[in-house]
Amino acid sequence: MVNNLSSIHPGARLAPGVVVDPFVTIEDNVEIGEGTHIHSNAVIKSGTRIGRNCQIMSGAVVGGIPQDLKFRGEDTLAIIGDNTVIRECVTVNRGTVAKGCTRVGSNCLIMAYTHIAHDCIVGDNVIIANASQLAGEVVVDNYAVIGGGALVHQFTHIGSHVMIQGGAKINKDIPPFVKAARDPIAYTGINSIGLRRRGFTGDQIREIQEIYRYLYLSQLNVTDAVERIEAELPATNERDEIILFIRNSSRGIVRGYV
Repeated sequence: MVNNLSSIHPGARLAPGVVVDPFVTIEDNVEIGEGTHIHSNAVIKSGTRIGRNCQIMSGAVVGGIPQDLKFRGEDTLAIIGDNTVIRECVTVNRGTVAKGCTRVGSNCLIMAYTHIAHDCIVGDNVIIANASQLAGEVVVDNYAVIGGGALVHQFTHIGSHVMIQGGAKINKDIPPFVKAARDPIAYTGINSIGLRRRGFTGDQIREIQEIYRYLYLSQLNVTDAVERIEAELPATNERDEIILFIRNSSRGIVRGYV
């Protein structure tokens, strides 16, 4: 159902069942999946791809031109997965030549006034609370939760199942399965409540805790701690995910809380 008070370019492709409220603007080169609802005063810019059963709330702007001086008008995308909610006044910019797209996964909740900059990759089942700001080329893995008003430095990587305190200033990588808080940002323990809610067993949680004891309580540097973890702890999916995350970290992981 499309309201005739909206401006929809004839080149936009809207699947059956898309609802468009009054005063929406949808530009050319846009694709919107079945069952998605675009609320009044939202703007869907050229290069946007929105999945099925999404909610794009009033005042949101999806697919805006990147705020990046290297952008030269190249043909890039902003991609939103299925069943994702984009709340009021959220902005999601298109990609640049760096990655070609900005991507928000499926089943995400992006709360009001959040900004997701060019070339960010946000995984599935992620929650980003009100007024958080993601700079360019940030990666947020599946099931991460970012508290309100967080500021995330460009190129930062936030691991899966992480819980980050509201108002945090994040300038280091946050490894998987942890809580991060304080100022400056620091490791403050395992996200055990979140892990239990998602079906992790007690044994799995204890194994993750043991890994982080090596990293943060053993007095070893990160390189030596990772080598000890690999040599002394049994191989599990969680152990290997943590090791791979740390070895691929370009900014270095967050420090431990003293």
